[in-house]
Amino acid sequence: MATTKLDDETLLGMYRLMALLRRFEEKAGQAYGQKKIQGFCHLYIGQEAVAVGAQYALRPDDYMMTGYRDHAHPIARGADPGMIMAELFGRYGGYSKGRGGSMHLIDVEHHFYGGYGIVGGQIPLAAGMAFASKYRGEDRVAICFFGDAAANQGSFHETFNMAAKWKLPVIYVCENNRYGMGTDIARVSGEPEIYKRASAYRMRGEAVDGMDVLKMYDVVKDCADWCRAGKGPVLLEANTYRYRGHSMSDAATYRTKEEVEEERSKNDPIAKLREVLFKKKIATEASLEKLQEEINKACDDAVAFADQSPEPPMEELYGDILVEEGEPDAHPRERVLGAKDVKWPTYPKGDELKVTWDLEPRTESGGNVSALPRKGAA
Repeated sequence: MATTKLDDETLLGMYRLMALLRRFEEKAGQAYGQKKIQGFCHLYIGQEAVAVGAQYALRPDDYMMTGYRDHAHPIARGADPGMIMAELFGRYGGYSKGRGGSMHLIDVEHHFYGGYGIVGGQIPLAAGMAFASKYRGEDRVAICFFGDAAANQGSFHETFNMAAKWKLPVIYVCENNRYGMGTDIARVSGEPEIYKRASAYRMRGEAVDGMDVLKMYDVVKDCADWCRAGKGPVLLEANTYRYRGHSMSDAATYRTKEEVEEERSKNDPIAKLREVLFKKKIATEASLEKLQEEINKACDDAVAFADQSPEPPMEELYGDILVEEGEPDAHPRERVLGAKDVKWPTYPKGDELKVTWDLEPRTESGGNVSALPRKGAA
């Protein structure tokens, strides 16, 4: 697949976003060490190219969801970093008033429909969103991120069978960082090349270098076009690497320091794009240093915002459990920041909704599996 020619502004924007996600996660790690963040905290350091490449390749109104390593994805979509940090701190200024915390972030305004704490729990939910898109005739794609260990869950296979049968417009991105918690995926999988499992359901399956944001952009854009054309779901295996442990409580003794340092020195996605910017003379060392200073300040401001955000009041303890009929949606940025530019999603409803395809097709699913594109790692 030929690399799409992106303009200078887009390439610089990709770099800035990856650098922002990296610094945000570093600050979150510091805050965890200071006990400002409690419970679990799973950092995305090293995997930034996956979320950023995918975000740039999709439409803003496409559905997105992921697992519990979920800080980067909503920020990539446009969520406010200060409100995300406040949510990690369990503060009232967070997107869910501090109730969701690190593993359960959600930003409906930007069509990020959650991080999920149950391994693989988001996989069937993404199929439901893709079903809704097809049912409503919306021409929207759902994208679902999950880790390599989730590929061995039953929900993975059950959902893929359904998604393939109904040709749902959903892209499943396995962020294969090689270690399901602390176990090498090759030790526990009969087929460790996860993208190959798509062939069992006559789905399109591909592997891609998840440490290269431009390759991620290219393949996700192509997969989104495939889904919008009604060709069915895609399984994309993004081969990536996390530089920190599975969570902040993981000492990562199952791999050597030399392995981690080698991955950092050879494959860091931010360093790769930096070289592209230099080669194309889009940026200089001085301009990127200045950009990094701006990013550092933005992340310092996010921590300061979270620090000053109040604890949730006791009267909120039993709030937001049931939605009363006619009760309006709460708009987090409006509630916390007084934002007037909130564009809240609306959906069609009523008699105009009807299934426009055969829910119980009598014909064979898909086509000749050998005719589907199945590629090795780019």
